[in-house]
Amino acid sequence: MTSRFPLLVLRSAAALLAAGSLLATLAGGLDARPTALAFGVLVAVGELIRPGARLGPDPTTAYPTASHGTASHGTQGTTGSGLREAAPLGAAGALSYALLGEHAGQPTHHGVAQVVCVVAAAALLGSVPRLARGQGPVLDHLVRRILAAGFTAVCFQPLYHRGFFDGWSGPAYALLLLALLVLTVLCDAVVVAALAHCATGWPFGPLLRDELRAVPGIGSAVCATGAVMALAVAVVGLWALPVFSVPLMLTQLSLRRYAAVRATYRQTIASLARATEIAGYTPAGHARRVAALGQAVGRDLGLPEAELTVLEYAALMHDIGQLSLVDPVPAGATADLPAAEQRRIALLGGAVVRRTGAGPQVAAVVERQADPYPEQPVAARIVRVVNAYEEKVRDAGPGGPLTALEELRLGTGGAYAPEVVAALARVLGNRGGGGQRPGPGAGGPGCLTLAGGG
Repeated sequence: MTSRFPLLVLRSAAALLAAGSLLATLAGGLDARPTALAFGVLVAVGELIRPGARLGPDPTTAYPTASHGTASHGTQGTTGSGLREAAPLGAAGALSYALLGEHAGQPTHHGVAQVVCVVAAAALLGSVPRLARGQGPVLDHLVRRILAAGFTAVCFQPLYHRGFFDGWSGPAYALLLLALLVLTVLCDAVVVAALAHCATGWPFGPLLRDELRAVPGIGSAVCATGAVMALAVAVVGLWALPVFSVPLMLTQLSLRRYAAVRATYRQTIASLARATEIAGYTPAGHARRVAALGQAVGRDLGLPEAELTVLEYAALMHDIGQLSLVDPVPAGATADLPAAEQRRIALLGGAVVRRTGAGPQVAAVVERQADPYPEQPVAARIVRVVNAYEEKVRDAGPGGPLTALEELRLGTGGAYAPEVVAALARVLGNRGGGGQRPGPGAGGPGCLTLAGGG
């Protein structure tokens, strides 16, 4: 069962930091109100225009996690849309305010408490429309924003006001700011991975690796813009904010469109996957269940985000080759067919996938799902094992999941990869001993529970 301790620690730290900063700001007053208002507006606008919750069918919702409801691959910055930082303008504005030491040549006097207070209030204000529409988790996003701004401010503001950076100027000072921002982004990646791990139960290591891989992308743009904004405001004043925020705002709008395109593409793949169900070749919801459980197994095995996407699409369309059959396979159960027939259906499915434009990697996984496992890519091994498990537990009694796992273990000598079967057992066991299947409302017949640790 997933531990909630890191989640409680992070949320408690963010809440204490925000509450303490608010009290300190109320007691000491708001310094340089126009500056605070300008940066607050910048952060709020950045939060307002960030992409919404993941659109379209989410295969991960077919298999609930142990104690946190459905998996929302987005702690999304984290996850689902593939956008690590969904609000780069808000992030850059918050970090630049934390690094602001001068305004138009005059030293500033705001400290850590005011930075955290302004950023928290602006981020919360910008998230109000999302809260009203119920668009995805907001609390963890606020935790992330508060901790990142607080970390940067703690590293910079006290030292700056004590004159520690007085001898720094020119390129050296700019590099100092960039170094602080890079350190902040790295720490932010750890926070995001921890939040995603607690919310989904997915392994922390692969989540952190995916976050770190995204740092050279949008993370570098956030770092550069945050540093440039702080330096420009120090020289020319608040007029620098709209000038330097425009490029990042355009980037954020492009990310929003990219997220919409990805959601539409995912919907198209899911619609194609339903063709076998509509035609009566496979049971309703089978492809979604295989995709959901397959992604959980893939995460347990440490697959990176790009391979998980390929795995998801291949799992959704793994049975599409059955449309070429004259006589449907009973209940669409291909796992018990002769090896030659399985390969023929897989090759036909791969040919169909290639014509859909889903990509050669997805087609290769579909084509090779019936090959001997030593010759298969990891994604094909996962699809084969999970599909067989789903077929074996279908219409089974209370002992069906355990029986299915035992059959898969006995087949690891030639048909099923042992490491994938072991990962499947861990995934089912980690769900509180419950390898749940969705009820009729989720497209699946009934609910089966795996007793024991598998």
